[in-house]
Parts: sequence; C-alpha cells; structure tokens
Amino acid sequence: MFEATIRAGRLREVLDAAGVLVDECRIHVCDEGLLLRAADPAMVALVDITLDAEAFESYEADGELLGIEIDRLAEVCRIADDDSLARLELDAEKRRLHVDIGSLSYELGLLDPNSIREEPDLPSVDPPATVVLEGEHLDRGIEAADMVADHLRLRVDDDVFVIEAEGDTDDVSVEFTRGDLLEVAPGQADSLYSLAYLTAMSRAIPGDAAVRLELGEEFLAGIQYEYAEGGPAVSYHLAPRLQTA
Repeated sequence: MFEATIRAGRLREVLDAAGVLVDECRIHVCDEGLLLRAADPAMVALVDITLDAEAFESYEADGELLGIEIDRLAEVCRIADDDSLARLELDAEKRRLHVDIGSLSYELGLLDPNSIREEPDLPSVDPPATVVLEGEHLDRGIEAADMVADHLRLRVDDDVFVIEAEGDTDDVSVEFTRGDLLEVAPGQADSLYSLAYLTAMSRAIPGDAAVRLELGEEFLAGIQYEYAEGGPAVSYHLAPRLQTA
C-alpha cells in the first residue's frame, strides 16, 4: 500500500534532482519516507535522495518498491503550481500510480522494478578536505569553467577553495576564500572532474542552498545539499578523471 499527499513542487524537487543523472529509477516508499538511489548508465555518478514522511501532508506506506520513468511523472507535476497538492495512490496489482492534482487526474504506468538496475552501494569514504558554500557560488565557478574546457579541477589550497579549468587556448580560475565559504576543513584535495556531470548537477541545486563538497586527490567527490523547509536531502557522488603523467 502507498497513499500520500504532497505539494507538487516538493515532489518535483525529488524528480529534478534525480533526473539530471538518470531517466528511470527505483523508489522505495517505506515507513520513514521516500528513498531513491541510482547511478548513471556509465557508472560515473550516483545520486542518493531521501524525503522524510514528515515532508508529506499525509503519508501511508508499507515498503513498496516503485519503478518510475522520471520525466513522465515530473511533467505531471510541472502542470500544477508548486503549492498545489498532489495525491498519490498506488494500484500495485495493475502497477499504476494514480496522481490527482486539483481537477487533473492522471494514471501513470509504472515500470517493473526488476527491469531497472539495482541501487549501487553508497560509498563510505573519509574526505581529506571539505568545503561548504552557497549553490550560486558553485554554479558560478562551473559556468566559468565551461567557457574554456570540458573538465575542471576542484582543489583546496590551505583555506582557499579553487575551481579551475585549462582549455586549448584559454584558462580560468575562480577562488573562494574563507570569507566566501560557509565552512572549510582544509586538506589534500586536487582532482579533475567531468564538467558535463557537474553542470547537470548544478542545474538541480538551489542557489541559496548550503552545498557541502567532500574532496581529495583523485577522489570520489561528494556533493550534498538539502532543500529548504523540510525538503529532500540530496547527495551526489562523482568519480574523478584519472590524471596521466
């Protein structure tokens, strides 16, 4: 059984955060809330999202597993205002999700969860360095790097966080000092990452969110943030581009 009521905008936050990496996913709906974890087809990036039951206006679930085509459900939510209430009800026998938003009634055909790649294990790592900055600052650094290259470097130099990129003819560097950062724990951190993945992730991150970056040398980067007012908690992990001598 799964029956829930939630603001359409809140549900779309979950779908948008996942949709920048994957087209379909498995969603666990259990007593504690909604859990989603998926890796992109190339296994370069991973997204992990939790939305507590308290974020819903009403919520009943007993451990169902849903196979969702993300963009189809997101488009239904986009039709409605953010504050409109979306009522969700699972028909497990027919494998359909009933979605009612105001006068709109929609029946979403679900995918077979067994046809979707199982969730990867969430890596447990001890980051040598961490920084916390506002989403708009991270987005600015990524946009700057995009002007010159298809990858960028994230490094920590003492208590300065640096985003830089080297192109064929041009270079760019954006530095954030301690005064620009919400938090910083300096350490050995210097790795290259795919700009395409970071650009996609930054599209989903609110500009006013506090974004925590876990960094190191040739390190599986962690990018974590939460939406305001009890929204979903999102964690991305991105594999580095290995540097050749």
